[in-house]
Amino acid sequence: MIRHILTAGALAALAACNVAVEDQQGDAALDIPEVQVPEISIETMKEVTRTLSSDEFEGRLPGTAGEAKTVAYLVEQFAKAGLQPGNNGSWFQEVPLVEITGRDFAPLTVKADGETMDFDFGDDWVGVSYRETPTTDIENSELVFVGYGINAPEKGWNDYEGVDMTGKTAVILINDPDYEAETLDGDFNGKAMTYYGRWTYKYEEAARQGATGAIIVHDTYPASYGWTTVQNSWSGPQAYAQREGGGADQTAMNGWVQKGVAERILTASGHDLAELSAAAKRKGFKPVDLGATISTSFNNDSRTFSSKNVIGMLPGTARPDEYVLHTAHWDHLGRCAPGEADEICNGAVDNATGTAALVALAEAHAKAGAADRSLVFLAVTAEEQGLLGSEYYGANPVFPLEQTVGGVNMDALSLAGPAKDVTVVGPDKSQLDDFLTAALTAEKRTGTPNPSPEAGYYYRSDHFSMAKRGLPMLYVDGGQDLVDGGTAAGEAYETRYRDEAYHAVGDEYDENWDWSGVEQDLRLFYRLGRMMAMSTAWPNWREGDEFRRIRDEACTAAEGGC
Repeated sequence: MIRHILTAGALAALAACNVAVEDQQGDAALDIPEVQVPEISIETMKEVTRTLSSDEFEGRLPGTAGEAKTVAYLVEQFAKAGLQPGNNGSWFQEVPLVEITGRDFAPLTVKADGETMDFDFGDDWVGVSYRETPTTDIENSELVFVGYGINAPEKGWNDYEGVDMTGKTAVILINDPDYEAETLDGDFNGKAMTYYGRWTYKYEEAARQGATGAIIVHDTYPASYGWTTVQNSWSGPQAYAQREGGGADQTAMNGWVQKGVAERILTASGHDLAELSAAAKRKGFKPVDLGATISTSFNNDSRTFSSKNVIGMLPGTARPDEYVLHTAHWDHLGRCAPGEADEICNGAVDNATGTAALVALAEAHAKAGAADRSLVFLAVTAEEQGLLGSEYYGANPVFPLEQTVGGVNMDALSLAGPAKDVTVVGPDKSQLDDFLTAALTAEKRTGTPNPSPEAGYYYRSDHFSMAKRGLPMLYVDGGQDLVDGGTAAGEAYETRYRDEAYHAVGDEYDENWDWSGVEQDLRLFYRLGRMMAMSTAWPNWREGDEFRRIRDEACTAAEGGC
């Protein structure tokens, strides 16, 4: 989980009802039923959170004894809550993982117009291989500047138009063309980052284009993090879901260079980075062959192991082959401070609380009785290593995505106390916002404007693994405007958690926590899941959203479902 201070885009008031409701953006009408919220056990929340974050579970690192204890406990709790095994009679989905560690990095050598430049690994550039190969060796790969590296047919935008990338390395700008906008208007939603701005997309698209390598130009403001973050994140072991062919369809090397390095390379090639960057913001930009080459090499050590997603379900009565998904990650960082007096990162907030919410919500839904649609509760592994458990599920769904209506992700519930509002990460992307507005109205809560849409937080938690495959997903976080102390108190809580506990040994269970805000959020999550499960609607992404085309294509091909 990437902790952030973020609030929702303004949400217009809309009363929940059990008749067709006109969609806020003019799409097809949705039926959003009224639902009654039963008592949701805070004692269950406390007990599951306390247990999962105890030292006995060793920080819940995948592939360790802590995992074995965690998944066994979750099966026990899911069964006790009244769920059935969700994977053809099994509680588990095996998630095969591979860990690749690069070593012995040669410099990144660039040849341009007779000049040879060597750049040091770490200080100047970083790179990894997504391929399970003992050696990565790139020799004299031609450099092509491809702007933001975007191929978006629905927007009439293709930064790769007219170029064959076979054997070549793409030089790519971070974020997307609108990132400097002051408003949310533009081909790429103005200042609000789209998926096309995320580094994950840029590497995926470069691979689809057949490139040998992909290098992103780091720039702190559009990236929303400094070079140190890149340097630390892209050196050392990198974990991935195991892929058919050992990742042979990926680029040989994905990496980053400092902005100053990119400026030197382009200057030596007779170009100006600022001028090409400005040109890349305009529709119709064509890729530029830089007349330069790169070479580098490094060795890779690979380790394979298996982890588990835990899946429970409550079958529906009227339409059991239509599904509503609830997700949370069970894993954390394990023994993150070896040798210290307290070496375990217990992950009480992140994300024992979200995992406990799966159990408490399952218990409440089961006591209320089965819904029309099936309710699925998915506890995924290896979120902290790159959304790997949810990525594996998205690529290998137990319940077909075209038969899944939508879902809600829960990552690190707020223990700040009751709030007047909620934080919605990635507001106004899909018609699920209409369900959210109805639920908020029923709960007498509001949404508030998002101050950091350019940071792209929607693309950084487990719901995204489903969203990028077309499934509408909501990611709802705790509010900032606290009943006691307002926004100042909300910001103080976030700052204190981030500075003292986030991804640190300080994220431990506290018997003095105020659970009243969690109780609010659980009521909201229950309403959302139950509304979707009792509705006949198939909410879609907003027209023009980057995931709309994917969902439409999947629905067109499906024999049943959406």
